[in-house]
Amino acid sequence: MDRLAPLQLFVAAAEAGSFSAAARRLDLGPVQASATIARLEREVGARLFERSTRRLRLTEAGEQWLPHARLLIATWEDGQAALREAAGVEQPLSGRLRVSLPSDVGRQHLWRWIEDFIAAEAGPRLALELRLSDRLADLVQDPVDYAVRYGEPPDSSLVALPLAPDNRRVLCASPAYVARHGQPRTPTELKAHDCLRWGLGESLHGRWRFTAPDGETMAVEVGGSRVADDGGLVREWAVAGLGLAYKSRLDVAADLAAGRLVALLPDWLGEPAPLHWMAVGRHRLTPAVKRLAENIRARFGALDASEVRR
Repeated sequence: MDRLAPLQLFVAAAEAGSFSAAARRLDLGPVQASATIARLEREVGARLFERSTRRLRLTEAGEQWLPHARLLIATWEDGQAALREAAGVEQPLSGRLRVSLPSDVGRQHLWRWIEDFIAAEAGPRLALELRLSDRLADLVQDPVDYAVRYGEPPDSSLVALPLAPDNRRVLCASPAYVARHGQPRTPTELKAHDCLRWGLGESLHGRWRFTAPDGETMAVEVGGSRVADDGGLVREWAVAGLGLAYKSRLDVAADLAAGRLVALLPDWLGEPAPLHWMAVGRHRLTPAVKRLAENIRARFGALDASEVRR
């Protein structure tokens, strides 16, 4: 363990871009952290970080050493997990669980389900850090261990557990909006409606794709008077009757079941929006984390079934 600790600190500092942040993450003092890195640099015979008053960055040697350090840590953790599994030891969640969640489904459902799982199965000293944002977390650079995200994993180094693999987007609006403006009968009619769009940075989700009953796909460039960088606000705008929303069905399942929103274009399939639990490396998918993901998947299944039964 004494040989592993400097590697863990090195990886944490590389991810956080800061010795102090890495030290806090590992419950070390800043002086101890700096001395540990200096000792590691002496042992490997190379300077691993360029230090300045503004930021910390890896040297070329540090960039070369980083994947090897991660592999050494992963091999150790895989071995520990294999020994526990062979001995039939069930390890609860413990230490610190840091997860990035999409804003809308995270606020509506995920944080509560994670808390329920922690109350039932986690160790007594688990520290939970949740980051709710529609910005895609970088699991290598950002101080998070896991991310729940829509779509397929964007990086081949990521491993993913499916939470809602068959989820799709659904076009919806409030009954009040439909009463005032009517329903579109085909995607092309969306051009005559006020569409509530989601955007992040320079990216604007304004091209909405649908699949017709005969299997033909159609993409429509939509417009409207409102754009938000938060998916939850787009949903609230739709409930308030301010326009049409094209949302993940998971995000609007409760609103559809309660009648606050109605699904439009029922004969057209919305574009796929599978939801995954993502991590860097299989060593992070411990049995406890897998149970948490399975628990979330079951609850999404029940959520979807309740909306379908309506």
